[in-house]
Amino acid sequence: MSDFEHVFDKPPEGAADDWTIPQDWVAYTDVEHQTWDTLYARQMKVLPGRAAEVFLDGLKALDLSTGGIPDFAVMNPKLQALTGWTVVCVPGLVPDEVFFDHLANRRFPSGQFIRRPDQLDYLQEPDIFHDVFGHVPMLTNPDFAAYMEAYGKGGQRAASLGMLPNLARLYWYTVEFGLMKEDDELRIYGAGIVSSATESVFSLDDPSPNRLGFDLERVMKTLYRIDDFQQVYFVVDTIEQLKRETLQDFGPIYDRLAGLEPIPIETILATDVVYTDGTQAYASKGGRFAA
Repeated sequence: MSDFEHVFDKPPEGAADDWTIPQDWVAYTDVEHQTWDTLYARQMKVLPGRAAEVFLDGLKALDLSTGGIPDFAVMNPKLQALTGWTVVCVPGLVPDEVFFDHLANRRFPSGQFIRRPDQLDYLQEPDIFHDVFGHVPMLTNPDFAAYMEAYGKGGQRAASLGMLPNLARLYWYTVEFGLMKEDDELRIYGAGIVSSATESVFSLDDPSPNRLGFDLERVMKTLYRIDDFQQVYFVVDTIEQLKRETLQDFGPIYDRLAGLEPIPIETILATDVVYTDGTQAYASKGGRFAA
């Protein structure tokens, strides 16, 4: 799910009605496979001691380290045996209703392409490395798998009530940029962090961002930025907590949130559990890897 506009208004030529396309794994070039291997090796230099064990366990379970870009025909049976999920290729960013339908049916939509070698540090549209390396290991965990299915099922309802921006914030601050506690330390599980060498370090080590305890309604009211390091990260106690809090009926929550002004990104409330009262120095210097 993204704030970027999807490219097509209807499934493009070669795509099925549900927007899926063949992965066509044999068509990937040696350069593309090497790009995956380079990105993978780079992440594994920074993630031990930073990434949550649940993510690292998922990497091991799916064996994503060998042979370049994973072949979905090989990976999907392993994932399906663990949690009933599969990964499907799509031709880019898809409409929200398509995205929600895939999640509700335990299908994770992934881009087919991989970034160019000169785009290792930043890419606007998610590629197969972000989608598969970043997202899929967490789908091996039953609690997270249930959370993602519930998110998909709740998406259409949120859209019909005009509450999609609030639901998108939940996805952003958990699935994409979530932190969790592990052995009294903060660890990464969000795909946008674990797939980025620079944000893997920034999210935990830099004094600039706020790091706050997860509160469902607070998160759903908080603005976010899509083009740079985050100014605030939210910390869950466990993935089971995330599943438990989001399997409730969101109707009363939407009633309370309707018409409220969103909370600015850098704000710390008196009711927040504060792990880091950030300096916001990075954002104040203009971001985009500011010195």
